[in-house]
Amino acid sequence: MELKLYNSLSRTIEHFVPIHPPKVGMYTCGMTVYDYAHIGHGRKYVVDDILRRILTRFGYNVTHVQNVTDVGHLVSDADAGEDKLEKGAKKRGTTVWEVAEFFAKHFFDSMDCLNVMRPTVICKATDHIPEQIALVKRLMDKGVAYDTAEAVYFDVSKFPAYESLFGNQQLAEKQTAVRGAVQTGEHKKHAADFALWFKRVGRFADHTMHWTSPWGEGFPGWHIECSAMSMKYLGETFDIHTGGVDHIPVHHPNEISQSEAATGKPFVKYWIHCAFLMVDGKKMSKSLGNYYTIEDVADKDFDPLALRYFYLTANYRKTQNFTWEGLTSAQNSLNELRKQLVGMRKSERSSLSEEKLEKVDAYRKRFDGALADDLNTPQALAVVWEVVKSNIPPPDKYDLLIDFDEVLGLKLNEVGGVQAEKIPKEIQALAKKREQLRSEKKFTDADTIRKEIESKGYILEDTTTGTLISRS
Repeated sequence: MELKLYNSLSRTIEHFVPIHPPKVGMYTCGMTVYDYAHIGHGRKYVVDDILRRILTRFGYNVTHVQNVTDVGHLVSDADAGEDKLEKGAKKRGTTVWEVAEFFAKHFFDSMDCLNVMRPTVICKATDHIPEQIALVKRLMDKGVAYDTAEAVYFDVSKFPAYESLFGNQQLAEKQTAVRGAVQTGEHKKHAADFALWFKRVGRFADHTMHWTSPWGEGFPGWHIECSAMSMKYLGETFDIHTGGVDHIPVHHPNEISQSEAATGKPFVKYWIHCAFLMVDGKKMSKSLGNYYTIEDVADKDFDPLALRYFYLTANYRKTQNFTWEGLTSAQNSLNELRKQLVGMRKSERSSLSEEKLEKVDAYRKRFDGALADDLNTPQALAVVWEVVKSNIPPPDKYDLLIDFDEVLGLKLNEVGGVQAEKIPKEIQALAKKREQLRSEKKFTDADTIRKEIESKGYILEDTTTGTLISRS
């Protein structure tokens, strides 16, 4: 199956041709670990996970590298404001190292809940300072970077392609994205020049994280981190780089320019960007009270995998709108799928007719075709439900759906006779009490319990393999 992907750099759908097949190098921009991961982050990293699973399904051997930004990412992408880690430490009255460790753990725990596979390589910026210093030195030696009293900057005028990267890089538009002192030429030569290495002077005189460099004590800029670490583990040119659409205006053009200026080689073949997750039609923010974490989802008795299912219902390049009603619909769909699988698994296997065998092959081809069409997960889910409703023998449906789930990542292989969704303990206790009453043939009392459960928003279905509980 030939994979087609939308390349943000060329702004076209392209056939995926890896540099060194069957090997594929994939780099994912990771979290800046100064605050909690939220469900908007979840969507982006589920998309990365789906891409990796598709590549594996299509026979590629993927090396997936993801960074942890634990220094150097300022409040503004354009070198303005304080370091986000320093800001997070002040807010919580702890050290930057403790903040980074706590929120890195929270991020990966959250991704575990969404069944996002851990990257092949997880690399912290603070563990790769020598590589970053070496790359900055390389740029200085090539004359494309310059030293100032405040920082070492990359000179965008020395990289002519900079303004056209991703089709939206008008340097004049960036004037408003930098500090007034920079606009007057006090430090930078050009407004769009970006920091490679910040010095521990001026506004950063008290910066906690700092290292010795040829340009004095200081710390790396955000952009140089990704270039240094991705090239260390994947080579100077590699296949895929992913990120959010917020990386398109600044971070990724800066990565490309500094990397290609240093090596003289193309940096990345395919750039994949995930669109934002909105909440009730608005941008997610703490001030609006619509900033949700995985814990918030679980606290409302939703299975985090229902959130994963929800993400799959939209095209990754289109803005997706989160509502609790939408998540309820996703939970119900996932519950129904699990319920169907329970019945399929318990059915007796019979031999497949030629007609049924052809149907199985046709469904598999359609599923793979949807995935190959720029990760069309909504269409892939549609194929799943066609399989559920088909006349293929139940055990063979089950096998096919488990095969599909190698990409979907909904843990359908863990569905058995016991309900897999997260049900509140109170409801589970009532259901257990009802079962006890039924075993004692106290059917009137058992029916009273059933009605109580239904009044709390859940329904019971008695099957030969046990009682299934789902949201009404």
